Amino acid sequence: MPDWLSIDSNAIEALCSVTPGDVTPATELTFARNVFVPLTTACRYTCTYCTYYDPPGQASLLTPEEIRSIVRTGAKTGCTEALFTFGDDPDDRYTEIHEQLSEWGFETIHDYLRHGCEIALEEGLLPHANPGDQTRAQMETVADVNASMGVMLETTADVQAHGGPRAKSPAQRLQTLRTAGELGVPFTTGILIGIGETWHDRAESLLAIAELSERYGHIQEVLVQPVVQNERWRGDPVSIETLRRAVAMARVALPETVSVQVPPNLAPVRSLLDCGVDDLGGVSPVTDDHINPEHAWPAIEELQSIADHGDAVLTERLPVYDHYVTEDWLSDRIESAIEADTSDGRRFRSILKDGSL
Repeated sequence: MPDWLSIDSNAIEALCSVTPGDVTPATELTFARNVFVPLTTACRYTCTYCTYYDPPGQASLLTPEEIRSIVRTGAKTGCTEALFTFGDDPDDRYTEIHEQLSEWGFETIHDYLRHGCEIALEEGLLPHANPGDQTRAQMETVADVNASMGVMLETTADVQAHGGPRAKSPAQRLQTLRTAGELGVPFTTGILIGIGETWHDRAESLLAIAELSERYGHIQEVLVQPVVQNERWRGDPVSIETLRRAVAMARVALPETVSVQVPPNLAPVRSLLDCGVDDLGGVSPVTDDHINPEHAWPAIEELQSIADHGDAVLTERLPVYDHYVTEDWLSDRIESAIEADTSDGRRFRSILKDGSL
Protein backbone atom coordinates (compact mmCIF):
# COMPACT_ATOMS: atom_id res chain seq x y z
CA MET A 1 0.00 0.00 0.00
CA PRO A 2 1.48 3.43 -0.91
CA ASP A 3 2.46 5.57 2.06
CA TRP A 4 0.04 8.30 0.93
CA LEU A 5 -2.86 5.95 1.70
CA SER A 6 -3.63 4.87 5.24
CA ILE A 7 -6.05 1.97 5.62
CA ASP A 8 -6.91 1.16 9.21
CA SER A 9 -6.60 -2.52 10.09
CA ASN A 10 -9.68 -2.30 12.31
CA ALA A 11 -11.68 -0.93 9.37
CA ILE A 12 -10.54 -3.87 7.24
CA GLU A 13 -11.61 -6.32 9.94
CA ALA A 14 -14.98 -4.61 10.31
CA LEU A 15 -15.62 -4.63 6.57
CA CYS A 16 -14.78 -8.33 6.36
CA SER A 17 -17.66 -9.00 8.75
CA VAL A 18 -20.27 -7.35 6.50
CA THR A 19 -23.03 -9.56 5.06
CA PRO A 20 -25.86 -8.90 2.58
CA GLY A 21 -28.19 -8.42 5.52
CA ASP A 22 -26.32 -5.23 6.41
CA VAL A 23 -27.41 -3.34 3.27
CA THR A 24 -30.64 -2.06 1.77
CA PRO A 25 -31.57 -2.92 -1.82
CA ALA A 26 -31.48 -0.06 -4.30
CA THR A 27 -34.77 1.32 -5.59
CA GLU A 28 -33.23 2.37 -8.93
CA LEU A 29 -30.98 0.57 -11.41
CA THR A 30 -29.07 2.58 -13.98
CA PHE A 31 -27.33 1.66 -17.22
CA ALA A 32 -25.71 3.35 -20.22
CA ARG A 33 -25.93 2.47 -23.92
CA ASN A 34 -22.45 2.19 -25.38
CA VAL A 35 -20.30 0.92 -28.17
CA PHE A 36 -16.99 -0.81 -27.50
CA VAL A 37 -14.09 0.69 -29.42
CA PRO A 38 -11.15 -1.74 -28.96
CA LEU A 39 -8.48 0.76 -29.98
CA THR A 40 -5.61 -1.72 -29.69
CA THR A 41 -5.14 -5.20 -28.29
CA ALA A 42 -1.49 -4.49 -27.46
CA CYS A 43 -0.67 -4.52 -23.74
CA ARG A 44 2.52 -4.35 -21.72
CA TYR A 45 1.08 -6.83 -19.22
CA THR A 46 0.38 -10.56 -19.57
CA CYS A 47 -2.24 -11.26 -16.90
CA THR A 48 -3.12 -14.94 -16.91
CA TYR A 49 -6.91 -14.39 -16.85
CA CYS A 50 -7.08 -11.89 -19.73
CA THR A 51 -7.98 -12.82 -23.31
CA TYR A 52 -8.09 -9.21 -24.52
CA TYR A 53 -4.40 -8.71 -25.18
CA ASP A 54 -2.59 -10.16 -28.19
CA PRO A 55 1.17 -10.81 -28.25
CA PRO A 56 3.56 -8.73 -30.36
CA GLY A 57 3.08 -9.42 -34.06
CA GLN A 58 -0.59 -10.27 -33.57
CA ALA A 59 -1.95 -7.17 -31.83
CA SER A 60 -4.48 -5.06 -33.72
CA LEU A 61 -4.84 -1.29 -34.01
CA LEU A 62 -8.06 0.24 -35.28
CA THR A 63 -7.73 2.68 -38.14
CA PRO A 64 -9.39 6.12 -37.90
CA GLU A 65 -11.92 4.94 -40.47
CA GLU A 66 -12.80 1.90 -38.37
CA ILE A 67 -13.23 4.08 -35.29
CA ARG A 68 -15.56 6.41 -37.16
CA SER A 69 -17.62 3.52 -38.53
CA ILE A 70 -18.09 2.00 -35.06
CA VAL A 71 -19.08 5.20 -33.30
CA ARG A 72 -21.30 6.38 -36.17
CA THR A 73 -23.24 3.12 -36.00
CA GLY A 74 -23.51 3.51 -32.23
CA ALA A 75 -24.85 7.05 -32.49
CA LYS A 76 -27.43 6.00 -35.06
CA THR A 77 -28.73 3.26 -32.75
CA GLY A 78 -29.19 5.55 -29.75
CA CYS A 79 -25.96 4.97 -27.84
CA THR A 80 -24.41 7.79 -25.82
CA GLU A 81 -21.03 6.32 -24.84
CA ALA A 82 -17.95 5.38 -26.83
CA LEU A 83 -16.01 3.02 -24.56
CA PHE A 84 -12.37 3.08 -25.65
CA THR A 85 -10.59 -0.03 -24.41
CA PHE A 86 -7.04 -1.20 -24.85
CA GLY A 87 -4.24 -2.85 -22.98
CA ASP A 88 -1.94 -0.72 -20.92
CA ASP A 89 0.52 1.48 -22.84
CA PRO A 90 2.22 -0.93 -25.29
CA ASP A 91 5.88 -1.46 -24.42
CA ASP A 92 8.86 -1.65 -26.78
CA ARG A 93 8.02 -5.21 -27.84
CA TYR A 94 5.16 -3.90 -29.97
CA THR A 95 7.30 -2.45 -32.73
CA GLU A 96 4.57 -2.84 -35.38
CA ILE A 97 2.07 -0.87 -33.31
CA HIS A 98 4.53 1.96 -32.73
CA GLU A 99 5.55 2.00 -36.38
CA GLN A 100 1.92 2.22 -37.48
CA LEU A 101 1.22 5.07 -35.08
CA SER A 102 4.25 6.91 -36.39
CA GLU A 103 3.14 6.37 -40.00
CA TRP A 104 -0.22 7.94 -39.13
CA GLY A 105 1.52 10.90 -37.49
CA PHE A 106 1.07 10.03 -33.80
CA GLU A 107 3.92 9.86 -31.31
CA THR A 108 2.14 7.79 -28.67
CA ILE A 109 -0.94 5.65 -28.17
CA HIS A 110 -2.39 8.42 -25.99
CA ASP A 111 -2.04 10.91 -28.83
CA TYR A 112 -3.98 8.47 -30.98
CA LEU A 113 -6.55 7.90 -28.24
CA ARG A 114 -7.18 11.63 -28.19
CA HIS A 115 -7.79 11.55 -31.94
CA GLY A 116 -10.21 8.65 -31.50
CA CYS A 117 -12.12 10.51 -28.79
CA GLU A 118 -12.39 13.55 -31.06
CA ILE A 119 -13.88 11.33 -33.77
CA ALA A 120 -16.44 10.01 -31.28
CA LEU A 121 -17.43 13.54 -30.29
CA GLU A 122 -17.79 14.53 -33.93
CA GLU A 123 -20.14 11.59 -34.47
CA GLY A 124 -22.28 12.34 -31.43
CA LEU A 125 -20.98 10.08 -28.66
CA LEU A 126 -19.39 10.87 -25.29
CA PRO A 127 -15.99 9.17 -24.90
CA HIS A 128 -15.17 7.07 -21.85
CA ALA A 129 -11.59 5.78 -22.08
CA ASN A 130 -10.00 2.93 -20.12
CA PRO A 131 -6.29 3.20 -20.98
CA GLY A 132 -4.91 1.37 -17.93
CA ASP A 133 -2.05 2.79 -15.86
CA GLN A 134 -1.36 6.40 -16.80
CA THR A 135 1.12 9.08 -15.88
CA ARG A 136 -0.17 12.56 -15.19
CA ALA A 137 1.02 13.74 -18.61
CA GLN A 138 -0.75 10.86 -20.36
CA MET A 139 -4.04 11.52 -18.59
CA GLU A 140 -3.78 15.24 -19.28
CA THR A 141 -3.43 14.42 -22.97
CA VAL A 142 -6.92 12.91 -23.13
CA ALA A 143 -8.88 14.12 -20.09
CA ASP A 144 -10.59 17.07 -21.74
CA VAL A 145 -12.04 14.92 -24.56
CA ASN A 146 -13.51 12.35 -22.17
CA ALA A 147 -16.78 12.64 -20.27
CA SER A 148 -15.34 10.18 -17.77
CA MET A 149 -12.49 7.70 -17.61
CA GLY A 150 -11.64 4.53 -15.77
CA VAL A 151 -9.28 1.76 -14.81
CA MET A 152 -9.93 -1.36 -12.77
CA LEU A 153 -7.88 -1.41 -9.58
CA GLU A 154 -8.62 -5.15 -9.46
CA THR A 155 -6.81 -5.69 -6.14
CA THR A 156 -4.27 -4.11 -3.84
CA ALA A 157 -2.65 -7.53 -3.45
CA ASP A 158 0.32 -8.90 -5.37
CA VAL A 159 -1.35 -11.96 -6.85
CA GLN A 160 0.20 -14.69 -8.96
CA ALA A 161 -2.30 -13.97 -11.76
CA HIS A 162 -0.39 -10.70 -12.30
CA GLY A 163 2.96 -12.45 -12.07
CA GLY A 164 5.90 -12.42 -14.44
CA PRO A 165 8.43 -9.85 -15.59
CA ARG A 166 5.65 -7.45 -16.71
CA ALA A 167 3.36 -7.75 -13.70
CA LYS A 168 0.77 -5.13 -12.85
CA SER A 169 1.64 -3.02 -9.83
CA PRO A 170 -1.19 -2.23 -7.40
CA ALA A 171 0.69 0.91 -6.37
CA GLN A 172 0.70 2.12 -9.99
CA ARG A 173 -3.00 1.44 -10.29
CA LEU A 174 -3.70 3.40 -7.13
CA GLN A 175 -1.52 6.25 -8.37
CA THR A 176 -3.61 6.39 -11.55
CA LEU A 177 -6.76 6.72 -9.44
CA ARG A 178 -5.06 9.45 -7.44
CA THR A 179 -3.98 11.30 -10.59
CA ALA A 180 -7.56 11.26 -11.85
CA GLY A 181 -8.66 12.81 -8.59
CA GLU A 182 -6.02 15.52 -8.77
CA LEU A 183 -7.09 16.33 -12.34
CA GLY A 184 -10.80 16.27 -11.47
CA VAL A 185 -11.72 13.46 -13.86
CA PRO A 186 -14.99 11.59 -13.08
CA PHE A 187 -13.72 8.06 -12.73
CA THR A 188 -14.82 4.43 -12.76
CA THR A 189 -12.85 1.67 -11.07
CA GLY A 190 -13.50 -1.68 -9.46
CA ILE A 191 -12.29 -4.91 -7.95
CA LEU A 192 -11.91 -8.26 -9.68
CA ILE A 193 -13.07 -11.25 -7.69
CA GLY A 194 -11.40 -14.65 -7.97
CA ILE A 195 -7.82 -13.97 -9.11
CA GLY A 196 -6.16 -15.18 -5.92
CA GLU A 197 -7.02 -12.33 -3.56
CA THR A 198 -8.24 -12.90 0.01
CA TRP A 199 -11.16 -11.33 1.86
CA HIS A 200 -8.65 -9.08 3.59
CA ASP A 201 -7.40 -7.97 0.16
CA ARG A 202 -10.94 -7.26 -1.04
CA ALA A 203 -11.69 -5.16 2.01
CA GLU A 204 -8.40 -3.29 1.70
CA SER A 205 -9.04 -2.61 -2.00
CA LEU A 206 -12.51 -1.23 -1.37
CA LEU A 207 -11.34 0.94 1.51
CA ALA A 208 -8.49 2.32 -0.62
CA ILE A 209 -11.00 3.31 -3.30
CA ALA A 210 -13.28 4.80 -0.65
CA GLU A 211 -10.44 6.88 0.79
CA LEU A 212 -9.58 8.27 -2.63
CA SER A 213 -13.25 9.02 -3.23
CA GLU A 214 -13.54 10.87 0.06
CA ARG A 215 -10.37 12.82 -0.70
CA TYR A 216 -11.16 13.90 -4.26
CA GLY A 217 -14.85 13.13 -4.89
CA HIS A 218 -14.16 11.79 -8.36
CA ILE A 219 -15.11 8.10 -8.08
CA GLN A 220 -18.50 7.74 -9.75
CA GLU A 221 -18.90 3.97 -9.72
CA VAL A 222 -17.13 0.81 -8.58
CA LEU A 223 -17.46 -2.54 -10.31
CA VAL A 224 -17.55 -5.78 -8.39
CA GLN A 225 -16.66 -8.14 -11.21
CA PRO A 226 -16.05 -11.88 -11.07
CA VAL A 227 -13.26 -13.33 -13.20
CA VAL A 228 -14.76 -15.78 -15.68
CA GLN A 229 -13.30 -18.88 -17.25
CA ASN A 230 -11.86 -18.49 -20.73
CA GLU A 231 -9.14 -19.95 -22.94
CA ARG A 232 -6.43 -18.53 -20.67
CA TRP A 233 -8.07 -18.91 -17.26
CA ARG A 234 -9.40 -22.12 -15.79
CA GLY A 235 -9.66 -21.15 -12.14
CA ASP A 236 -12.63 -22.14 -10.03
CA PRO A 237 -15.79 -20.15 -10.80
CA VAL A 238 -16.67 -17.45 -8.27
CA SER A 239 -19.56 -18.65 -6.11
CA ILE A 240 -22.76 -16.65 -5.74
CA GLU A 241 -22.19 -16.53 -1.99
CA THR A 242 -18.79 -14.89 -2.55
CA LEU A 243 -20.25 -12.36 -4.96
CA ARG A 244 -23.12 -11.49 -2.62
CA ARG A 245 -20.76 -10.83 0.26
CA ALA A 246 -18.33 -8.82 -1.89
CA VAL A 247 -21.09 -6.62 -3.30
CA ALA A 248 -22.44 -5.95 0.17
CA MET A 249 -18.95 -5.02 1.36
CA ALA A 250 -18.61 -2.58 -1.52
CA ARG A 251 -21.91 -0.91 -0.68
CA VAL A 252 -20.94 -0.50 2.97
CA ALA A 253 -17.39 0.70 2.23
CA LEU A 254 -18.21 3.32 -0.39
CA PRO A 255 -19.87 6.72 -0.06
CA GLU A 256 -23.56 6.78 -0.96
CA THR A 257 -22.81 8.91 -4.03
CA VAL A 258 -20.68 6.11 -5.53
CA SER A 259 -22.64 3.50 -7.47
CA VAL A 260 -21.95 -0.21 -7.15
CA GLN A 261 -21.99 -1.96 -10.52
CA VAL A 262 -22.12 -5.63 -11.41
CA PRO A 263 -21.85 -6.47 -15.14
CA PRO A 264 -25.05 -8.32 -16.11
CA ASN A 265 -23.29 -10.44 -18.75
CA LEU A 266 -20.77 -11.80 -16.22
CA ALA A 267 -22.79 -12.34 -13.06
CA PRO A 268 -26.29 -13.49 -11.98
CA VAL A 269 -27.43 -9.97 -11.11
CA ARG A 270 -30.91 -11.00 -10.00
CA SER A 271 -29.33 -12.83 -7.07
CA LEU A 272 -27.31 -9.75 -6.12
CA LEU A 273 -29.93 -7.01 -6.18
CA ASP A 274 -30.56 -7.20 -2.44
CA CYS A 275 -26.82 -6.73 -1.79
CA GLY A 276 -26.58 -3.10 -2.90
CA VAL A 277 -26.20 -3.18 -6.69
CA ASP A 278 -27.55 0.03 -8.23
CA ASP A 279 -25.93 0.06 -11.68
CA LEU A 280 -25.69 -2.41 -14.57
CA GLY A 281 -22.91 -0.59 -16.41
CA GLY A 282 -22.51 0.11 -20.08
CA VAL A 283 -24.49 -2.28 -22.26
CA SER A 284 -24.09 -2.29 -26.02
CA PRO A 285 -26.85 -2.99 -28.53
CA VAL A 286 -24.20 -2.83 -31.27
CA THR A 287 -20.83 -4.32 -30.30
CA ASP A 288 -19.54 -7.31 -28.34
CA ASP A 289 -17.93 -7.12 -24.93
CA HIS A 290 -14.44 -7.29 -26.42
CA ILE A 291 -12.91 -7.96 -23.00
CA ASN A 292 -15.22 -10.94 -22.39
CA PRO A 293 -16.34 -11.88 -25.93
CA GLU A 294 -17.87 -15.20 -24.92
CA HIS A 295 -20.42 -13.41 -22.72
CA ALA A 296 -23.05 -11.59 -24.75
CA TRP A 297 -24.72 -8.42 -23.54
CA PRO A 298 -28.32 -8.80 -22.40
CA ALA A 299 -30.93 -6.93 -24.39
CA ILE A 300 -32.45 -3.79 -22.88
CA GLU A 301 -35.63 -5.80 -22.33
CA GLU A 302 -33.65 -8.19 -20.13
CA LEU A 303 -32.34 -5.26 -18.09
CA GLN A 304 -35.94 -4.21 -17.52
CA SER A 305 -36.76 -7.74 -16.40
CA ILE A 306 -33.85 -7.63 -13.94
CA ALA A 307 -35.08 -4.33 -12.53
CA ASP A 308 -38.63 -5.65 -12.23
CA HIS A 309 -37.30 -8.67 -10.34
CA GLY A 310 -35.82 -6.33 -7.74
CA ASP A 311 -38.79 -3.93 -7.67
CA ALA A 312 -36.45 -1.22 -8.95
CA VAL A 313 -36.89 1.49 -11.55
CA LEU A 314 -34.63 1.10 -14.59
CA THR A 315 -33.11 4.41 -15.70
CA GLU A 316 -30.73 5.21 -18.53
CA ARG A 317 -27.72 7.39 -17.71
CA LEU A 318 -24.79 8.98 -19.48
CA PRO A 319 -21.22 7.67 -19.14
CA VAL A 320 -20.69 10.56 -16.73
CA TYR A 321 -23.07 10.56 -13.78
CA ASP A 322 -25.53 13.42 -13.38
CA HIS A 323 -23.96 14.98 -10.31
CA TYR A 324 -20.71 15.55 -12.22
CA VAL A 325 -22.57 17.27 -15.03
CA THR A 326 -24.00 19.80 -12.59
CA GLU A 327 -20.85 20.48 -10.54
CA ASP A 328 -18.47 21.94 -13.11
CA TRP A 329 -16.33 18.80 -13.44
CA LEU A 330 -16.43 18.70 -17.21
CA SER A 331 -14.27 20.37 -19.85
CA ASP A 332 -15.76 22.95 -22.18
CA ARG A 333 -15.54 20.38 -24.98
CA ILE A 334 -17.70 17.85 -23.12
CA GLU A 335 -20.11 20.49 -21.81
CA SER A 336 -20.65 21.69 -25.37
CA ALA A 337 -21.37 18.13 -26.53
CA ILE A 338 -23.95 17.60 -23.79
CA GLU A 339 -25.59 20.94 -24.50
CA ALA A 340 -25.89 20.12 -28.21
CA ASP A 341 -29.33 20.10 -29.81
CA THR A 342 -30.99 16.71 -29.32
CA SER A 343 -32.72 16.95 -32.69
CA ASP A 344 -29.66 15.62 -34.57
CA GLY A 345 -29.37 12.40 -32.59
CA ARG A 346 -27.53 13.67 -29.53
CA ARG A 347 -29.84 12.60 -26.73
CA PHE A 348 -27.58 13.65 -23.88
CA ARG A 349 -29.78 16.36 -22.38
CA SER A 350 -32.90 14.22 -22.49
CA ILE A 351 -31.19 11.51 -20.44
CA LEU A 352 -30.08 13.89 -17.68
CA LYS A 353 -32.61 13.99 -14.88
CA ASP A 354 -32.95 17.77 -15.03
CA GLY A 355 -32.58 17.88 -18.80
CA SER A 356 -29.76 20.41 -18.85
CA LEU A 357 -26.41 21.45 -17.41
